[in-house]
Amino acid sequence: MKIILAMVESVDGKTTHGDDSRVFRWTSKEDQEHFKRLVNQAKLIVMGSKTYEAAKKMLQHQPGKLRVVFTHNPEKYADQAIPGQLEFTNETPQVLVDRLTQQGYDELLLASGAQVNGLFFDAGLVDEIFLTIEPKLLGIGNPMAIQKNIINLTLLNVEKLNERGTLLLHYTVNKS
Repeated sequence: MKIILAMVESVDGKTTHGDDSRVFRWTSKEDQEHFKRLVNQAKLIVMGSKTYEAAKKMLQHQPGKLRVVFTHNPEKYADQAIPGQLEFTNETPQVLVDRLTQQGYDELLLASGAQVNGLFFDAGLVDEIFLTIEPKLLGIGNPMAIQKNIINLTLLNVEKLNERGTLLLHYTVNKS
């Protein structure tokens, strides 16, 4: 399964402003449009519970699109689950990917935060990264991932999204 991570961060490497996970408050319209295109194309999206909580009012559930939320306590969300559209899990990333591959999925959009991203990096599962760099200094906030190992990347493409200098970087993850 191909796993694509989509993130936005400030020039100083922050994906949140402090503890506020509502990135749409500081990201550009162009990044939001890019992210929306990725989400609209994806049949399988994985996120953590903090990302889910920040975005759940905006989520539009639909048949043929599965969202999986990583949480330590899936039972807490049992009343929010929608079969085939929204599920909650505490599986490891590898077990989840194996299960979803067996269900016929061949691509996964990882749209999460530092903890879940780090789990996927540590498991060696991320294949590509779309990283938007916003021309802002947030000062405090979370990193893209908290992983154990150094991850080497190869730049595939750079696109300037607006006149302010928002950049969209597309990387492949070096697996060797």
